[in-house]
Amino acid sequence: MSLPFDLEILKLASIPVTAALVGWITNWLAIRMTFHPLRFLGIAPWLGWQGIVPRKAEKMARIFVDSSMQRLGSVPELFEGMEPEVIARHVQQVLRPRLEHYTDDVMIASKGEAWERAPLAVRRRVYQAVDEQLPRLVQNTLADVGEHLESLLDFRHMVITRLVQDRRLLNRLFLESGAREFRFLIDSGLYFGFLFGLVQLVTWLLVPGQWQLPIYGAVVGWATNWLALNLVFRPLEPRRVGPFVVQGLFLRRQKEVAAVWCAIVTREILTIRRFMSSMITGPHGARTRQTLLEHLEPVIQEALAAAGPLAQLSLRAGDLQKITRNFGRKAIEISADPFEDERFNEERSQVIERMLRERMEAMPPEQFQDLLRPCFKEDEWILILLGALLGFLAGVAQIYFVFG
Repeated sequence: MSLPFDLEILKLASIPVTAALVGWITNWLAIRMTFHPLRFLGIAPWLGWQGIVPRKAEKMARIFVDSSMQRLGSVPELFEGMEPEVIARHVQQVLRPRLEHYTDDVMIASKGEAWERAPLAVRRRVYQAVDEQLPRLVQNTLADVGEHLESLLDFRHMVITRLVQDRRLLNRLFLESGAREFRFLIDSGLYFGFLFGLVQLVTWLLVPGQWQLPIYGAVVGWATNWLALNLVFRPLEPRRVGPFVVQGLFLRRQKEVAAVWCAIVTREILTIRRFMSSMITGPHGARTRQTLLEHLEPVIQEALAAAGPLAQLSLRAGDLQKITRNFGRKAIEISADPFEDERFNEERSQVIERMLRERMEAMPPEQFQDLLRPCFKEDEWILILLGALLGFLAGVAQIYFVFG
């Protein structure tokens, strides 16, 4: 005789349990669908899905530049923070042992056998002159670059290109800096879902009806997503509620988040290697190359003058321009060499990281939330609607498989 009673108890107990599972699953799925898959999966353009962040990678990258980087420091400030004088010394140390080889390559390309037949003493004077001019060349070029950096480097293009090409890195910026918040978003679905389920159970006991199951399921799926998102970012400022001080979970961890976020940014995006590469190959690369040629020409003139009258007599009309162009091409070809040193890149990254962390930790909450909030603002309604839909379907399943 006890079996029907026990079965009825189990059915009633399934209401809050199901609500908890619906809350957890919808929140987990919402986070999953925010970042995955990286590429569109399905039949384009409508039948399938791509993570919201990867799908809007270019827009997210623009938000990243505008809402975060512009507030943390200008491009000249970042370059100055990398300590150009240290960069200059490093460039000289890397290039100096290879100068004779580089000079030979350029002079053979410019003068052919005439350079190879030149007396060793003449070639050595040229080598020595180039070596003596190297510090001035590097220091003057870097000083000029620093002074006109904003016209030589398209910072937006550099950052956006990096993040669009590597959507996994874009995901990391959000997932690693907000790891605790995403964990909370998922787990909270279980707790809030169970609480909503208890309310549903009371309603069921007062006014029984299977129609409640899909309706409450939709409410649970919608409410758990909405509530969890708001608890992450609201309130902006700490507020006292009785004996407790409450603030958005993400905002309470400002120092921890700044440490993670800056470590990724300074090692994957704002590296000295990428700065220099973007100046040479980016949209303003022609200006950078012209700047380099302007600094090379007087150096080459002095180096050839040091070679002596015999070498000067062997120069024909147009040779100086040809040698300058070839030196320019060689300089561009080897421009990346000094910045392939991983230890040097790490040292420069640490310097910039300290600067950015100090500024990020001092950000007001309304600006700091923009680091993570954009990934939810984009199509947030889809995620909440998806939670409601899944909750509704779970309620329909309860009708057929539990109460049917």
